[in-house]
Parts: sequence; C-alpha cells; structure tokens
Amino acid sequence: MDDNSLKVGSNEMELVDFRILNQQEDEVYEGIYGINVSKVREIIRVPFLTELPGTPEFIEGIFDLREVVIPVVNLAKWMGITEPEGLENSSRVIITEFNNVLIGFIVHEAKRIRRINWGDIEPATFMSNSSTVDGSKITGVTKIEGDNVLLILDLESVVQDLGLYKPDVDNIPQELEKFSGLALVLDDSSTARKIVKEALIKMGFQVVEAMDGQDGLEKLDGLYGTYGDAISDHLKLIVSDVEMPRMDGFHFAANVKEDGRFINIPIVFNSSISDHFSEDRGMEAGGEAYLVKFEASSFYDEVARVVRAHMK
Repeated sequence: MDDNSLKVGSNEMELVDFRILNQQEDEVYEGIYGINVSKVREIIRVPFLTELPGTPEFIEGIFDLREVVIPVVNLAKWMGITEPEGLENSSRVIITEFNNVLIGFIVHEAKRIRRINWGDIEPATFMSNSSTVDGSKITGVTKIEGDNVLLILDLESVVQDLGLYKPDVDNIPQELEKFSGLALVLDDSSTARKIVKEALIKMGFQVVEAMDGQDGLEKLDGLYGTYGDAISDHLKLIVSDVEMPRMDGFHFAANVKEDGRFINIPIVFNSSISDHFSEDRGMEAGGEAYLVKFEASSFYDEVARVVRAHMK
C-alpha cells in the first residue's frame, strides 16, 4: 500500500464528487453529491441504452458492459429534478458495485475524488423534510470549500427501493445453531440494523444496537461498566457496518482491538461494499469475517464459525 492509500483505522474515506444540475425557471442550481470510491467500478460516457417497458421513468434502460447487462438509473429524474438542456457532452454514468450487484447512475458531471474524514461527516437528520431529495436517502453531509455542502447519497437504499436489490432474508438454514449472550450491532441504517438484529435473535443472541462507530464505543464502555472484566463472558460478538458517519467501521475496529478490555471480542464486518480491497482492510483492522449485505446463509455460517472459535 503506497503513501497515498487509505490507512486502516484512519477514519477516512475517498468520495467521487459528482454534480446534479437543477433548472428552476431562469436559474440553474448545482447540487454536490458523493459516493464512496470503494463502490465505484468505473465512470463512462452515457452509452446507447435499451429502454425497458413497464419500468419507472427514472430507469433509463439497460446496456451491455463487457457481457454484463447493467440497468441505468437517472438520478435527477429519481429526485424529481428538472434537468437543464444540453447536458449530453458532460453527463456520465457512474458504474457502481455493492451487494454484488452492478448498477449505473447518470450524473451531470463527475468532478474529482475527495478524501474526507468520517469525523467531519454528520448524519443528515435535518434532511428529513427536504423538498429536493428524500432525506432517508442521504447518509451524511459534510462541508467543503466555499461554504458548500456535499451530500453523501445512500445509493444502496435507492436501488433497494427500485426493486433491483432485495436482501436475502428468506434463505435461512433449516437448522440454526443456537448461542447465548449479547451481540453488539453497528449500522447507521435502521433497516440494516433490524435485519441483522432479527437474524442474531434467531441464533439466540440478545442484541445491543449502535448507530455508528462512536456510538459503538460508547455502548462498549457502558457494557464494561455493567460486566467489568467479565465482559467477554457476556458480549460474544460485534457485527459492524463499514460506512458510518462520525466513525467508520474500520476505525471503530482498530480502537476496539487497541483496548485491552475488548481485545478478545470477535468482530464481523457486514457491508454493502463488495470489493476485495475493503475485505483486506477489514481483516487488517481486526475483523474475523467480512460479509456482504445481506446473504442469509453465509451470515449464519460465518457468525457461527466466529463465535465457536472464541468459545472456551
């Protein structure tokens, strides 16, 4: 890994900064958005698209990329934004991969790659009443130069709403190995926490929830206050997302493994990022498994394997 690469535990991420233009009467307004580089396969010019009858207007069509058929979503149309004319030359398609699914998103301009500290990213709670874009589809906001604000889009949630990706919650093994004790679950998505919580409860665990890495460390301190040095006899597992405001999963894990109170508690990453580099970073940060959301059979198998390995 070279000097410009992200270091494990650095609590930094790299974002592709892209723009969506909004035509309002005689004015054109520029929206600034970002997506994690780890989810971006490539950025291309808008190809010839084959329309799909019976699909929502914001699904522009499909195209073949090296023998893989990829659906393409027009983000401006999905947001209900009126696009200015004459964007053919600047528009691009960001090809993304998450949850092992390839999706293309049309944007009006791809600007640059930014390195941002998760500590500078705030949850987008104030966006809930936004008239421009559903606030639940924004995972965080951060200030950039010129007092501008960059919004981090939860494209995974967008795709799930479109029906292009559905968590594998029904593929549950007939016989589940039963465990006892506590499991700590970290995820900024309440939907993701609910899915993981229900899976762990079926395995016999009681679940403590946290919204991000910082909240997770606070929950661990609280559990230590209750159980003291016997905490590992009660807390059997930590399941953590990777992308979270304030403190990401890798930085959280590095903090946990540097703290002698919690060093023996196993960590399983559960992320929509499905590239091998992120899996390697997860293992380097102290994780004992890296899972892609949400494949039920592999989730149960890997959690059981990790917990069994720590049973004495």
